[in-house]
Amino acid sequence: MPDETPARMTAREAVTLLTDPAGFAEHLPPPRELPADGPLGWAGYDAARERARTRTGEEESVVYGTGVVGDRACVLLSFEFGFLGGSLGQRTGDRLEAAYALALTRRLPLLALVATGGSRMQEGMVALTQLQRVAAAATRLRAAGLPQIAVVRDPTTGGGWATVGAGADVVLALPGAQVGFAGSRVRPADADPYAYSAEGQFAAGQVDAVVPADELAATVTHWLRALGPHVAAGAQPSGTGPHDPSGAPEADAPGAGAPDAAPPRPHDPPPAAPVPRALPVPSAPAVPSATARLPETGREAVARARDARRPRAEAYLADYFAVRLPLHGDRCGGTDPGLLCGFGLRTDGSAVAYVAQCGTATRPAGYRTAARTIRLADRLGVPVLTLVDTPGAANDAEAERAGAGAAIAETFAAIAAARVPVTTLVIGEGGSGGALALAAPGNTHVTADSYFSVIAPELAAAILKRPPSETGATADQLRLRPQDLVDLGFARSIVG
Repeated sequence: MPDETPARMTAREAVTLLTDPAGFAEHLPPPRELPADGPLGWAGYDAARERARTRTGEEESVVYGTGVVGDRACVLLSFEFGFLGGSLGQRTGDRLEAAYALALTRRLPLLALVATGGSRMQEGMVALTQLQRVAAAATRLRAAGLPQIAVVRDPTTGGGWATVGAGADVVLALPGAQVGFAGSRVRPADADPYAYSAEGQFAAGQVDAVVPADELAATVTHWLRALGPHVAAGAQPSGTGPHDPSGAPEADAPGAGAPDAAPPRPHDPPPAAPVPRALPVPSAPAVPSATARLPETGREAVARARDARRPRAEAYLADYFAVRLPLHGDRCGGTDPGLLCGFGLRTDGSAVAYVAQCGTATRPAGYRTAARTIRLADRLGVPVLTLVDTPGAANDAEAERAGAGAAIAETFAAIAAARVPVTTLVIGEGGSGGALALAAPGNTHVTADSYFSVIAPELAAAILKRPPSETGATADQLRLRPQDLVDLGFARSIVG
């Protein structure tokens, strides 16, 4: 790694974006002695480390400890890019593993402020294997139901991006940051630089939001409130107490980063998300609201669900939540603007995860993002709300190449495996399996402006070789009206 680096935000400056310096209690892992010039005997390595120490005032490329962001206690770790490019060596691995263990022991979320060039070449394979230590520590934290949030700064590349960064539950990025597995000196000469930027990674569904520095504290506070664990900073989670007022770092006990640092604690099942209220269909003053009565025929039910004036997911989510925090992308390079996913906070402060179809054909990336959201909520003990509104899954050739069947199967499985309650409201079209994949068995509700069917009536008539004039009769046979869905036992209630 080069000794000289351009001026960038320091590790401690990054921490002060989120918390008062007086409220950050730094910790240190047990000391580790290294042989002269490191494990490889790399000539000049000790001198390079000493120059980095003098230049930055840090002993290593990571600082960590406990702090309070907004009103939420957490463990923070922050990379110092000025120390050998924020690279990961063996002592860095000690600090990272200890930070994850501290979060595990104290039942706190982990917040990583990442700026790194990757593994430290002067330590060779010893450095590279630190990625395995980080992955194992993150897995233990995940198994304990504790959230991990990453804020990627400039630059975040290599193994640090592939573990601490991209491996987090929620990934936020500062504008203009270089973000990618390949650093600027090792990528192809003709590579598109946009693909390696925060904005490019957002477009590809690898980053959940690009957040300006002056909005970061508020955004992270909301995320900490939404993801939990739901213990306010003043409540003192187990093992959290006031730190030394002198500001001296706290030494973690030997073995603090061991795999058995703390056992996982299962969540008690949370209460189910309340069913949203039905929103009225805007109409002319002389025309009664369509929600005042139920549809008399199947054709009318379909027409009302397809009415362009009918409220869509965006309106329902805005009415339901005080704060929304989007999860963006399937982490496989895809996004679907017709599916809204994320976590939200209601006016009473309760957290609910949401997956909402927007009336378009849902694409494979949308289903994968939905499954990602549901699995995360289940692991963190947060109830889920799904809003169903789609004519069906996307059925074009590109959707098939992108794995439509597997993505739908993944969503079915995520809901089937969920230990937290899932609440579903059908707000428009319920088009076959592409809609059913997001419906909660036994806890699905419908609005008066909705329908649900094994197949669209037009397609059913075509398959049965009926003339278009019989589409209405076919819709009646399918029993797809809201009241039919209740009678059939599919829906629990008609809302509104």
